[in-house]
Amino acid sequence: MALILNIDTSTTVCSANLAKEGTVISLRENNDGLNHSLLLGLYVKELLEEQQIEAKQLDAVSVSMGPGSYTGLRIGVSLAKGLCFGSSLPLIAVNTLQALAASVSEKLREEALYCPMIDARRMEVYTALFDRENQTRQEAGAQILGPDSFSDLLRTHIVYFFGNGSDKFRDVITSPNARFLPDVQTSSANMARLSEERYREQKFEDVAYFEPFYLKEFITTTPKSSK
Repeated sequence: MALILNIDTSTTVCSANLAKEGTVISLRENNDGLNHSLLLGLYVKELLEEQQIEAKQLDAVSVSMGPGSYTGLRIGVSLAKGLCFGSSLPLIAVNTLQALAASVSEKLREEALYCPMIDARRMEVYTALFDRENQTRQEAGAQILGPDSFSDLLRTHIVYFFGNGSDKFRDVITSPNARFLPDVQTSSANMARLSEERYREQKFEDVAYFEPFYLKEFITTTPKSSK
């Protein structure tokens, strides 16, 4: 009976939960913006205290690996690795897009394609395609959206679009096979079943060398002179 701490800080949502055998037993979550550095440690502390356990009594720590916010991913992965190092726990990584897709396909169970979208600013999103069984049909990538995006697939398949990057696609696509699901967001709750599966399969990461799946390099800008 695995007891796993799941962490997701890949977007504006800061989320952590404790799950037992793939079922969430306690959850903390906030969607007020990128204040993860202030909230995540507190959430983990509250979850452990609520269940009256110490970190070393966990079976594993699972973290949403990306793609997503560079800063958010760094915060989540850093805390997860710290817990694993400090308590000699295995580290599990869950693809953010796959977890988001699973949260939808497990409910709908329709023979369709599932396309989670994470906002990457302007008309760009991080996205991938999954089938009803949550198997990858198109690997994760960064895509600039336009009227012809996914046109070949939409001619022959119903495709569900969701996530915080999907609203801007709704405004440019007209295909009747494009279905949009509102209010679907990233959450550590989406990770519980997937992290349990990885635990049972002993699919663990190297804690020392694991890095988030950024997809794109972080780009810094130099402020313009006020002169």
